[in-house]
Amino acid sequence: MNAQPVGAPLTRSAIFLVLSLTDPASPSIVRSTLANISSLSKSVSFLRSKALSILLFSSPGDLLFHIRSDRHDLCFEFERQLMKSLGSAVKLVDETVGFRYFVSRDLLGFIDGNANPEGVNAQASTLITADDDPNAAGGSYVLVQKYLHDLTAWQALSAEKQEQIIGRTKFDNIELGDTEDGQQCSHKTLNTVGDANGEEEDILRDNMPFGSPGAGEFGTYFIGYTRPLWVIEKMLERMFVGHPPGLHDRVLDYSKPVTGTVFFAPSVDVLQGLAD
Repeated sequence: MNAQPVGAPLTRSAIFLVLSLTDPASPSIVRSTLANISSLSKSVSFLRSKALSILLFSSPGDLLFHIRSDRHDLCFEFERQLMKSLGSAVKLVDETVGFRYFVSRDLLGFIDGNANPEGVNAQASTLITADDDPNAAGGSYVLVQKYLHDLTAWQALSAEKQEQIIGRTKFDNIELGDTEDGQQCSHKTLNTVGDANGEEEDILRDNMPFGSPGAGEFGTYFIGYTRPLWVIEKMLERMFVGHPPGLHDRVLDYSKPVTGTVFFAPSVDVLQGLAD
């Protein structure tokens, strides 16, 4: 299982693993593990090329592992061997197991991630260039947020009301028209951000539903990759503050963020050089 591009196709299963370092000796162990991640991957002999592990750094969680595959057993086995290699150098902050729900729908019932950029557009939207920052070239910024949904309240809404909040039809995923200036904007509109020239900026989302009906837990693990960090920051501002201010994203009335961290995903070359 080798590290693949950020723009790799969406998968059926994923594990989002946030860890923190435990003591001053931890960085040396972590750097060694990350530098040898390819060898660790090869030891899981049945892993297929579609499996993916992306390793990211930030705080308060010091490490984020985005492990994904079309088979959950492959994600599980890679995580098992990874944690064995890291040992006591890290402690678990959060572990979320995601899954594909029907035809790429979230637990609110809407198709998610269908507007992702593809091919060269995905690279342009997610990979930092040498002109942006020579020390970060080939990497990507990534935001993770864990949302819990109040499905009882959401499902009490009519389908028409849900569609107005999301900005797309529920059955066939057709975008609805934008509202007039000064009125309540949909989730879709608030997450549409343009540059100074009015050109729309894209991010790449790899969100996954998660939950446990027995525990009454239903959620979405949001993960978004971007080249310019300001794009995601502007999306969050528009969602939580509102556009215009005071008219926040109505999805937040039914979905509560319980985590939120920005990480940096380095290139494979940087990872392999960590042990030097």
